Amino acid sequence: MAHKKGAGSSTNGRDSNAQRRGVKIFGGQEVRCGNILVRQLGTHIKAGAHVKVGRDFTLYATADGHVKYIRLPDGQKSVSIVLLPEASA
Repeated sequence: MAHKKGAGSSTNGRDSNAQRRGVKIFGGQEVRCGNILVRQLGTHIKAGAHVKVGRDFTLYATADGHVKYIRLPDGQKSVSIVLLPEASA
């Protein structure tokens, strides 16, 4: 057995944890106010109606409803919330 480590074994062997970014709730799914829709780095997807942007560019719902993704005329993607109809009591 070697009395010294190989050149790579002491410098390699480390990695950082995954960031877990991406779309968390897809189009057509129902959301509650405050649900996280997308985790992203920068504004790859823009915030539409009833959606706000967090300080780390996270998109989250500000109302209950269904998620709708659209492509804007300039090629950007946007996510908005289509409100649920009010239940008549």
